[in-house]
Amino acid sequence: MDRYWFLTWRTYGTWLPGSRDGFVDPILAADGNRVIHNIPGTPVDADNPALENYAKTIMKGKPVYLNEEQAKALLEQCQETARFRHWHLVAVAILINHIHLIVGVDGDPDPADLLRDFKAYGSRRLNRQWPKPADGSWWAESGSRRRLKLDENVVAVTEYVMKQESPLLVWQPSRPAPPAPAIRPTPPAPAG
Repeated sequence: MDRYWFLTWRTYGTWLPGSRDGFVDPILAADGNRVIHNIPGTPVDADNPALENYAKTIMKGKPVYLNEEQAKALLEQCQETARFRHWHLVAVAILINHIHLIVGVDGDPDPADLLRDFKAYGSRRLNRQWPKPADGSWWAESGSRRRLKLDENVVAVTEYVMKQESPLLVWQPSRPAPPAPAIRPTPPAPAG
């Protein structure tokens, strides 16, 4: 494989701009210019209640939270997508509100295309088995695409993916998945 990518994407409505947990979206800086604080290892923007409340008001549907059966279907689809594209799937973690995966590719395809394919085929798989979410999308827009330039990066990020807290599932081809925790996180109750 020529390149390895660490891809992450969120389910719809589960990580809004303005969140106290932090967010990565363009904001206006003090000088009036738009900035985005998305450099790995640096602080992200956080705790802007007005922005978060605005984001909630423009949502087209409820937040989407995945369950174990959906996670299993998504893993199968990620594996199928990787096989069909001749990509090497290194590790996958699926949580109730986001997915992490590491994929190796030959050549230099645009990482946005990799992310798009995993999300699109994942959506198709979910739509065949479950009702489509109210807003029509399982996923938030875009996602994170980080190139892993060194073998040490692939190893370190694989460990990170495999050690996610409270995953619905984790998978790596070279070792069996650890047993799932007995207690699963539950989606927050709808506000109102």
